[in-house]
Order: sequence, then C-alpha cells, then structure tokens
Amino acid sequence: MGSANDRAVLQTIFNPSTPFGDVPGLDEDEDVEQEEEESAFAPELLEQVKDLELQGVSAAESGDLSAALERFNVAIRLLPERASAYNNRAQALRLKGDVAGALRDLDAAIRLGRGRGRAVCQSLVQRGLIHQLQDRQDDARRDFQQAARLGSAFARRQLVLLNPYSALCNQMLGEMMAKLRNPDVTGSD
Repeated sequence: MGSANDRAVLQTIFNPSTPFGDVPGLDEDEDVEQEEEESAFAPELLEQVKDLELQGVSAAESGDLSAALERFNVAIRLLPERASAYNNRAQALRLKGDVAGALRDLDAAIRLGRGRGRAVCQSLVQRGLIHQLQDRQDDARRDFQQAARLGSAFARRQLVLLNPYSALCNQMLGEMMAKLRNPDVTGSD
C-alpha cells in the first residue's frame, strides 16, 4: 500500500488544493492519545460529561444557546479539569457575542490539554479565527501553526491563506495539474 509519506505525496499530486500530508488515517495515534487523557477521569462521570456536551452541542446547533451554555456549565462543574467542555462552551459564547468569555475558555482548554489532543487543536483553531477577526494576524498564525502540528487540515489551509507566496504557488500548481489532466484544453496564454 505504501507508506504514509507516499500516500501524502500522491494526495498532493492528485488533489493539489489540499495541504501536503492531509491524508485520512495519517494521524491514527490521535484516538489512542485521547483515550489515555480521558483514562484519568472516573468512567461514569466522564460518560455523564460527554452526554452533557452532546446535549449542549445539539442545543447550540438548533439555536438554543442558553440551553447549550447551561449544559456546558454543568459539564465543567462536574469535570473542571477536562478541556473539551471549555472548547465547546467557547463556541457557544462566541456565537452569543461574548468574545472575551470565549477567549478565556479557549485559553483554559489549551492550558488544561497541555498542548495535546483534539480539544486543544479545536481550541487553537477557534482562537486563531478570533485573532483573525480582530486583525491580529501574527497571533492567528501562531495558533494555526500549533493546530496544524496537531493535525488540523483547516489550520493548514488557513496558514496557506495567510501566506500570499504559498497561495500563489498553490494556484500555479493547480493550474499546471489542470493542464496535465486536460492537455486538449488550450488557455488564453
């Protein structure tokens, strides 16, 4: 089948608009890492908190931000040392317009996750997006770089968008690949 690097190279050749190395299944260690992190919590309490978070996400998706925040608050009270609920509550706070509260929760999630795991990755992406909206591009770039190192394809795409040279190179590579795929199509060159 080939190595992960071989699959990444093929992915880049056949889908030049995707970031290099963005291959499904490449980060298989992520689930093992998350299980290790969550093994520190009592299983019954962890299940209860996960259920509350799912209820909160569902409420937020249906537009009931008050119910979502209520569920996330309870989840945080039950397991205040777990990063995921802070990340989820930050999203609801941001949607409600409380950007300062969202940033506090994202900072807490990143600190609690000690720079690892899915919740930290998602928190870095959210914080990077807020920094972008606040025209703090250097802060956004730092967060996206960290999130990209944790496996976020979205963060890698944001880094490309923040780098005009990389975006131009990606565009030129895409045009070249399109010409190779369809040699009969002549451009206006």
